[in-house]
Amino acid sequence: MRYSARLGIGLSAVTQPGRGSGLDRSLAEFVRHDVAMLEIFGKRFDVTDGIPGSPESVGNNVAYLFGRYGGCTLNGGLYRVHGASSSKAASVMIREAYPELYFPIVPFGFDWLGRQFILDLRRPEKDPEMLCLEPGTGWILEIPIPFSSFHDSELVQDPDGSLLTTFFSDWRKKNPEDLQFDECAGYTVPLFLGGADEVHNLELSNIEVYWSVTGQLRTATKDLPRGPHVDGFQIGD
Repeated sequence: MRYSARLGIGLSAVTQPGRGSGLDRSLAEFVRHDVAMLEIFGKRFDVTDGIPGSPESVGNNVAYLFGRYGGCTLNGGLYRVHGASSSKAASVMIREAYPELYFPIVPFGFDWLGRQFILDLRRPEKDPEMLCLEPGTGWILEIPIPFSSFHDSELVQDPDGSLLTTFFSDWRKKNPEDLQFDECAGYTVPLFLGGADEVHNLELSNIEVYWSVTGQLRTATKDLPRGPHVDGFQIGD
């Protein structure tokens, strides 16, 4: 697992001047090649909600991803692809939960645990690497591969390491319904407050509510000594 919370790998965020969503930049800035992205991904992941698109031009950028799968839910909610509007909304909730991210960001996808995948735009690269933001751990995790390889390589070749498919299967045994686009399996007690990384500590959550609550808790506790446990806390009724 390259960037899973279950490995305990974290990244100290690097702050840089300037704020705002990376979507304010032209999506066409990101690299385009003659080789189509998403062809292997599309054969391994099934759209279970939403309508895939058919962009006229082929590319290896976020615009092409949004054109092909924007707003789609794949494999019952294991992975979702943002569209332009949901990406902008995600940028707002990410800014609130991770105020140290001062560089431009472009959220492009999210998984069943509500983890957001964003372009890492700290460096001016046409084919940038990515970050994974985990609301349950409060961590910022590096994904050290270029965006153009992420869907066809990382998600296809190592789905358990990238999307925690075994953990998802365990969750589905008790929660067989597909996740809606605005839902996730959220930790009742976040891991950064001492919650267990187990199915019994997950509950069906609205992703914006979950991010709002965990984000407020993260900003309130992120400067506490490592390993604090807050007794008697849980998200939900």
